[in-house]
Amino acid sequence: MSRKHPIIAVTGSSGAGTTTVKRVFENIFRREGIRAAVIEGDAFHRYPRKEMKELIAAGDREGRAVSHFGPDTNEWDQLHAQFLAYGQHGRCKTRLYLHSDEEAEPYRQEPGTFTAWTDTPADTDLLFYEGLHGCVKHEGVDLPKLADLKLGVVPIINLEWIQKIHRDTRDRGYSKEAVQDTILRRMRDYIHHIVPQFGETDINFQRVPVVDTSNPFMARDIPTAGESMTVIRFKNPRGIDFPYLLSMIGESFMSRANTIVVPGGKMDLAMQLILTPMILRLMEIRRAQLQ
Repeated sequence: MSRKHPIIAVTGSSGAGTTTVKRVFENIFRREGIRAAVIEGDAFHRYPRKEMKELIAAGDREGRAVSHFGPDTNEWDQLHAQFLAYGQHGRCKTRLYLHSDEEAEPYRQEPGTFTAWTDTPADTDLLFYEGLHGCVKHEGVDLPKLADLKLGVVPIINLEWIQKIHRDTRDRGYSKEAVQDTILRRMRDYIHHIVPQFGETDINFQRVPVVDTSNPFMARDIPTAGESMTVIRFKNPRGIDFPYLLSMIGESFMSRANTIVVPGGKMDLAMQLILTPMILRLMEIRRAQLQ
């Protein structure tokens, strides 16, 4: 953790909705005049798309499960080094993984490749990470120790699969069968390297649909926010003004001493109310250290 150069990590598996959470943070940063250096989890994959597909195919032939969730296909030591560098100096290195033709065109590269490593901008107020492994711990890598505010985005598993199936078939051109194979291939790494991170987070946001998602592979639509509730769990509820949150968020209620449940359509509002004072507190601490 760094009082002078704070780090915020948002972690969630593929299709969990971390991109939506990222937009909420962008709104807070813009409103409060906070300059954020941003790094994306996909930048720390070890292999470009073509090589990764070859490794997956070889693994399938040999009976080994190869996925983007595990240690062998990610540069976790590099991610740890960048968190450490930012906490110490306020700058680190990052790159982009170019998912699509649209993303790759400005760089005159093929989709599924990485841009060159570059330094984050100078004079930023904090580092913001969004991706698969923001709170991973593995063989000397300890990202929770380095991050100042850690958030998990964790829809229930069937909803997570529905979101992934729809995203990958609609936006990335995969067949439903290919997405199912990916889900199965990732399961061991999901259990061992994704799920444990949510025990390290300060706050978890879990979207729970109130419509039938019993068979995610047959779902025609992603349940909407209005068809969901969001369960918000605080690791340490001390200092959280629950009466204020309940008064500001209609139809919300507390299910446990550290948990508030809000209508799915009000998750953005809940995040704004919860996270804005936390981020401002990090900025107060930072300013005090810089004086």
